[in-house]
Amino acid sequence: MKAKLVALIICLASPTLAIECADEYFEGNSYTKCSVNVKSSNIELYLYKSDGRPYGQFTTLERALMDQGKKLVFAMNAGMYHEQRDPVGYYVENGKKLKGLITSAGPGNFGLVPNGVFCVRDTSAKVIETHTFQKNKPICQHATQSGPMLVIDGALHPRFLKNSVSKYIRNGVGTSTDGSKAVFVISNNTVTFHDFGSYFRDALELDQALYFDGNISRLHARALKRSDFGFQQLGPIIAVVEDE
Repeated sequence: MKAKLVALIICLASPTLAIECADEYFEGNSYTKCSVNVKSSNIELYLYKSDGRPYGQFTTLERALMDQGKKLVFAMNAGMYHEQRDPVGYYVENGKKLKGLITSAGPGNFGLVPNGVFCVRDTSAKVIETHTFQKNKPICQHATQSGPMLVIDGALHPRFLKNSVSKYIRNGVGTSTDGSKAVFVISNNTVTFHDFGSYFRDALELDQALYFDGNISRLHARALKRSDFGFQQLGPIIAVVEDE
């Protein structure tokens, strides 16, 4: 029997963008999810401003978009980065590849293989395990590599421990099988990898999900009147943008 899932808040950011954000409880933990209809939304990655410096904060990106006559509907930090904010793994922004794919295991959560890539195309978005991505070589308009995978073909990452004591605020993304829906999630309390992956698999019923980061995880959701701020600067930011 599935654990009870309680939805607290459901908001539509815009009927044209079809973004639904909700706060939910699942197995004693609180999560905020934002489900995006990929076909009717502009999902984009942002890292560097025109002067070559990283945006670093949602407020900086929001101001830059306002100057272009656009508004930031949704945003989330999207993948791990080095001290200078450059991405650890594969990164594509507006069709331009800034960093190559990393296929080997390594230290930290990123290297806890299998890891994966979140790939956005014109009318679809998919989480793809790294070696599958390497084999199939999909062309992505926007892409970010991170790790570990949370859910792989309906199964939790094999290294996740149900009784783990490692708990952090965590964020990530899962995608539907046909690629028409991307669900971005942030935990509102500290959770284990096992807890977080189970939410994607058992509550959201998504077969593929990818971890973005922990501890520095943040969310901007216009529909919820929420915009998280932290003193630590962010690297890659995934966003949904709308014309004013």
